[in-house]
Amino acid sequence: MAALFSRKRETAADEALIRSLYEEHGRALLAYATRLTGDRAAAEDVVQETLVRAWRHPDALVNGKGSVRGWLLTVARNIVTDRVRAKAARPQEVAESPATPPVERDHADQVVDSVVVLEALDRLSSDHRDVLMEIYFRGRSVTEAAEALGVPPGTVKSRSYYALRALRETFGGQKVALKGVAG
Repeated sequence: MAALFSRKRETAADEALIRSLYEEHGRALLAYATRLTGDRAAAEDVVQETLVRAWRHPDALVNGKGSVRGWLLTVARNIVTDRVRAKAARPQEVAESPATPPVERDHADQVVDSVVVLEALDRLSSDHRDVLMEIYFRGRSVTEAAEALGVPPGTVKSRSYYALRALRETFGGQKVALKGVAG
């Protein structure tokens, strides 16, 4: 119980120390950080981080070596330097604009759809599958598909009709979108 009471007293003393540090050095810290960062909001974050570090290391403030303000300004400068180095290590962020469209969304759904459609195509007869491959995957017209397969255009139309109907039955009546699937 004594240890708990002692810790509460230390916490209260630490909070009082930080509060007095902020009252005495906060304006100078903020001005210095603003000058280093060029951004008031970033400077406020630097001041807050500086005071958190002072709270974590109160012995550095009361050891009698150098001034407290000098220690705080050095910590603030080091925080700004660390942030600049961290930002330089990351790729530069590019703002979205019509010239730079946003990054594409995750393509996992498209991959799953492709696998499902390809498995469904495997269940079709080779004649039906070949017609769909020519029309939807190779982008050929009915006439071109007929020439490539060596069958009349009417046969291509009929086979594509029955192949799509079989796919719809496989997918429970949902519309089948073959154009977005690469084979």
